[in-house]
Amino acid sequence: MKIFVVGAGQVGATVVEALHSEHDLTLIDLDPGRLSALSNRYELRPVQGNAASRRVLQEAGLVDGALFIACTSRDETNIVAAMFAKRLAPEITTIVRTTREEYVEIWRERELEIDHVVSTELETAHAVSRLIGVPAARQTDIFAEGQVQMVEFDVEEGAQADVVGLPLRRAEIPPDSKVASIIRGDRTIVPRGDESIEPGDRIVVIGSPEAARAWSQLLSRSDRAVDDVVIVGAGETGVAIARLLLEQQIRVRMLEADAARAREVAELLPEVRVFHTSGLEQDFIERERIGHARAAILAMPEDAKNLYAATLAKLHGVRFTVAIVHDPLAADVFERAGVDVAVNPRTVTAEEIVRFAHDPRVLQLSMLEGDRFEVLDITVREDSALCGKAFRELPMTGSLIGAIVRDGRAIFPHGDDMLQPGDRAIIFTESSRVPQVERAL
Repeated sequence: MKIFVVGAGQVGATVVEALHSEHDLTLIDLDPGRLSALSNRYELRPVQGNAASRRVLQEAGLVDGALFIACTSRDETNIVAAMFAKRLAPEITTIVRTTREEYVEIWRERELEIDHVVSTELETAHAVSRLIGVPAARQTDIFAEGQVQMVEFDVEEGAQADVVGLPLRRAEIPPDSKVASIIRGDRTIVPRGDESIEPGDRIVVIGSPEAARAWSQLLSRSDRAVDDVVIVGAGETGVAIARLLLEQQIRVRMLEADAARAREVAELLPEVRVFHTSGLEQDFIERERIGHARAAILAMPEDAKNLYAATLAKLHGVRFTVAIVHDPLAADVFERAGVDVAVNPRTVTAEEIVRFAHDPRVLQLSMLEGDRFEVLDITVREDSALCGKAFRELPMTGSLIGAIVRDGRAIFPHGDDMLQPGDRAIIFTESSRVPQVERAL
């Protein structure tokens, strides 16, 4: 597929990394240094220029393109570039990244001639809210309209022996779930019956939402559900997170350093207690019993403040912390410093964008471990050679079908079950094998 990517920043770089091996990429950016850095690493055609210019798009050869992705940090540039692209090549599919929910609403009202809009704030909010529901997880995603959940866990010392240290065939694995992969250091272990989960492993589980919560209880040091959350930072991302948590019937308190913004959010979200404070004053934390919250979400625009606030929250008794991390290199630092999960908004945005470059039968995907692995929700073709074969007869390739959706209902298959044409398969695989999986299914 001939794909045009506008923007060589963090989102654009992640998109390029995920797509370069299987597609013909053209990358457009004003910054020659960014273009050079990516063109030296990946096979692509760099074009220096402003994509919000019809002349630049024409000279880049847009007329022959199949997919146009505008993912710079400037919303207006993305929108104008995509609208020009649609005029120059009416059949091209256009995707725009935005950081303002207002543009999503305008697009939904069909006021923008763009095929798809991906909101950084909404994607980040969904990623965080899913984590709150499974507090032992380091990453999680929902498939099949909420019937199937993928969860990535770190297995720590003290995890319940029902599933740790025993061959998987003897382990008391929660019903309606499968261990899709065991990651041990640099090794990836196919979870056959004689393999075991050990402390220090990272595992990927696919199952029902109930099974995901059961796994969380097995692997977490706490068995209490998260029902009280403090959000530090009431910007667009913080507000989007608060709205989703309120829908889950979770009590939310918000801390905001800017007085005018605190008043605005208090009027916008009357169910939320909004405090005018930075969230960094120990007297306030003790007086308002912030340490009694079940989780803290650090959503300020500065990474250093988020890390300090997370550390304070931990010191005062908060067991589970999620930090929004803007510098991708800082995510590992946050987790090594004791923050439970670091979420990079640009990474989750790129993940949603990448889906549009896959086979049209892929309804959703999730990227894991820096895009070493993917979980796909893909519809099975009528002529797939895998149809009609029992799961136990399918070849062992390292890929694993964790669930199928048939007639709108999720099924967690056993050895005797078979794939049927039209099924949706929720499948875990190495990213390098995705093209083979798409061809096989």
